[in-house]
Amino acid sequence: MSPHEYDYIDDADALDQVLQSALTAERYALDTEFHRERSYYPRAALVQLAWHDRLVLIDPLAVSIEPMARLLDGPGVAVMHAAGQDLELLQHVCATIPATLFDTQIAAGFVGMKTPSLAAVHDKLLGIRLGKQDRLTDWLHRPLAEAQLEYARRDVAYLFQIHDELLSQLEARGRLDWARAECEALRARGFSGRDPDQAWQRLKETRHLGARARGVAQAVAAWRERRAAETDQPVRFILSELAIVALAQKPPSTKEELRRVRGIDERFANGRHGEALLEVIREAKDRPDPVPKRVDKRSDARQLRPAATLVSAWLAHHASSIDLDPALLATRSDIEAFLRGDESPLNEGWRAELAGEPIRRLVAGEAALAFDDGNGLLLEERSHVPIRKQPAQPPSTRPG
Repeated sequence: MSPHEYDYIDDADALDQVLQSALTAERYALDTEFHRERSYYPRAALVQLAWHDRLVLIDPLAVSIEPMARLLDGPGVAVMHAAGQDLELLQHVCATIPATLFDTQIAAGFVGMKTPSLAAVHDKLLGIRLGKQDRLTDWLHRPLAEAQLEYARRDVAYLFQIHDELLSQLEARGRLDWARAECEALRARGFSGRDPDQAWQRLKETRHLGARARGVAQAVAAWRERRAAETDQPVRFILSELAIVALAQKPPSTKEELRRVRGIDERFANGRHGEALLEVIREAKDRPDPVPKRVDKRSDARQLRPAATLVSAWLAHHASSIDLDPALLATRSDIEAFLRGDESPLNEGWRAELAGEPIRRLVAGEAALAFDDGNGLLLEERSHVPIRKQPAQPPSTRPG
């Protein structure tokens, strides 16, 4: 079968035959289309699968894709692009994720591409232009249009060629183990769902709340998260962010007070949700501040800021100079954690060798940064020779 052909799978027997065949492959290409605009969990709309010389489009509205767990748990390498959201979907529907993962977006970052889209990888590595006109269409509508099916097919049709090209380049640069380690880190991160007790931290306005209000915000946001998961609705359908912040700032004690909160309507306040929410708020009023206290936190942040800014600038230049996506090296919070001596990715593996040790020498005063003749920042051995200060000019005098 050529890359331009595919089979449409919409019954259990056909899917079983597909899985039996795919289980014999050393690798398989996988992608999904899904919606989650009106649900808490992603809803599978299409699964694209390729192996050997076959390509199939599986319709999860017509046949359960739970049996795909056999393939995911099998010995084959799953070749995917930007797999994070796809892994979340697979975990939810199949209760598992691929045992071995090669993410082409992550791997492309190790050969100098900066968080590339699938279209960019096709263009850069294969010289193939992919259109994106059908990316945001309604994948749950049936029947799917030919243009949608063609778009979906292309998402996996050339992944093996991309995989081969990336393997070749990574081996030539001595970075294959780095890429594999990063893919495994993504896979091992876990996609069992969001922690309800941490949901409040995604609210934009919570950083302006006081300690007691943060405790209420945490409790209410956790209640909203659990309720959304139970009913498979978006969290905004349960309670708005505006309402959570208003409840935290001035916690109500009665239904009458609850009705006056901005973002709460009378039907909500008078119903069972209102009663449950008032109970949550009553229990949360004495809850401790969910923000862990740091000794002299503001002073610590002020001291770190110049060093973190300097290190960030060097890391960005250093990564670009060696054809590495700077986003793979470290985030600002990773850098600050490293400078504080806390746990950080810069302490481990390839990052420690490539960046962690040079940063340690820089902040220890053993190395210095200099402009390299207009080519960027150069980290070099420190001379310990201070630049001689210019003598102060005597104040000028004017004739009286």
